[in-house]
Amino acid sequence: MVVPGFATDDGWTQRLRGFVTAIGYDAVGWGLGRNRGNVQKLIPAVIQQTERLAMDSGRPVRLIGWSLGGYLAREVARDESELVERVITLGAPIVGGPSYTATASRYVRKGFDLREIQEKVLERERRPINVPVFAIYSRSDGVVAWRACIDRFDNPCVEHHETQSSHLGMVNSPKVFRLVADLLAGPSAKG
Repeated sequence: MVVPGFATDDGWTQRLRGFVTAIGYDAVGWGLGRNRGNVQKLIPAVIQQTERLAMDSGRPVRLIGWSLGGYLAREVARDESELVERVITLGAPIVGGPSYTATASRYVRKGFDLREIQEKVLERERRPINVPVFAIYSRSDGVVAWRACIDRFDNPCVEHHETQSSHLGMVNSPKVFRLVADLLAGPSAKG
């Protein structure tokens, strides 16, 4: 399942899903409409979608999340590790939430408290993620500060991969797609 970024929907990840399907995987969108950024409401919804996919397939799901979608995918893996085989994040702001993104002012205008979000991120990080997470980031991202994509927490299953891409380019870049293909094909830690 591919989870879209803040203020985007499944249409934004269509090309990436098409590529993932072309290389032999069943790629689906998250099916939840536009990602409006309310993490507290979205995590249970993404868990429910992941649970449905895992039940339908009879095996854990591979999650790919772009930007905020990557953060959501990580949190699903943290909360429901038995449902998730691996996570691939693309430019996901895992440190401090939207404070380290070009969209911070949009969050403030929507009434979100950035300091409160940052505290919730830190609170959740007290529990490590026990599922392989492959974090793709770019120093030329332009939307998310690349250092915010680097996991500095006690998550032993996180592996970082630097690429050259803009933030919007990550869901359209052949170079990123090749990296995603390699990371999807890697050995499973769960079987």
